[in-house]
Amino acid sequence: QVQLVESGGGLVQAGGSLRLSCAASGRSFITYTMAWFRQAPGKERVFVAGINTSGSTRSYADSVKGRATISRDNAKNTVYLQMNDLNSEDTAVYLCAGRRFLPPSIYATSYEYWGQGTQVTVSS
Repeated sequence: QVQLVESGGGLVQAGGSLRLSCAASGRSFITYTMAWFRQAPGKERVFVAGINTSGSTRSYADSVKGRATISRDNAKNTVYLQMNDLNSEDTAVYLCAGRRFLPPSIYATSYEYWGQGTQVTVSS
C-alpha cells in the first residue's frame, strides 16, 4: 500500500508556471504507475498526465499537451507535474493517483491510491 501527499499548488497569474509534487510513502514505489488528475468545482475528475514505472512512457491530456511535463524520481519516491503557460481553465484541485504494474490509464476508476489534492488557482 502507498500513501500519496501532494504539494506545490497555489495562486498563480495567467501565463505563469507551477511545479506540483506528489510524495509517496510505503514500499515499492517503483512498481506504481502514477498519474495526475484534476477536478474543477462541479465537474468530473479528469486525467491530466500519466507516467509508467520507469518513467520511459508518458501520456498527456490534449488540454495540457505541450504545456505540461510529468516526471518521477524513484529514488525520492516522488512524481512531479510541471505546468507552464497556465490559464483560467487550469484552475482545479490536482490529485495524484497510483496503481501497481499496469500502464497509465485515463480512467480515474482504475487507480487504487489517491492523494488529498492540492489547489491550483489561476488568476487572469
